[in-house]
Amino acid sequence: MSREAADYLRTDPVLAPLVEEHGPLELAPAEDIFERFVVSIVRQQVSMDAAAAIRERLFDRVEVTPAGILATDAEMLRDAGLSAAKVEYVNAVAERFADRGYDRAYFADHSDEDVLAELTEIHGVGPWTAKMFLLFCLGRPDVFPVEDLGVRQGMSAVVDSELTRAQMRERATDWQPYRSYASLYLWRAADG
Repeated sequence: MSREAADYLRTDPVLAPLVEEHGPLELAPAEDIFERFVVSIVRQQVSMDAAAAIRERLFDRVEVTPAGILATDAEMLRDAGLSAAKVEYVNAVAERFADRGYDRAYFADHSDEDVLAELTEIHGVGPWTAKMFLLFCLGRPDVFPVEDLGVRQGMSAVVDSELTRAQMRERATDWQPYRSYASLYLWRAADG
């Protein structure tokens, strides 16, 4: 699908230069969707460098499975670098995974909107985190995470002007049904 998405997005004058520069980009779902979900929680509202350091400590010290997180005391999670709030969030996610048996098959017949609605019921999971799940756990091709700073920075760079989030969402309708892939290109633009 990445070649198909690249060919489609290449027709957009804003994205064409990025597609030419980077070629087809892969939207490869994570092998372990629980681990990737936890990484999204870790990355909430911190720099990528801080998130990487916290992730490394967390994964070194804790078995990052629903059972492993639930069996780990809060102090150990805080020592790994999670804030008190994020300790609550990863525990809430672990409980939901354990209770509902979340895996790719569970979500296979759910629309993107249904997945977002279900995940944002979890304490600490907002639209950004739920959209990261759609992108990087389920590999959904048409997700536009306008909540993401990198996407907004990339969008500003390629359209050469400041847009509101509503204007960004409107502009991104041109990239349907491949907005996830467009987001990958926008992240590249944000990285310089």
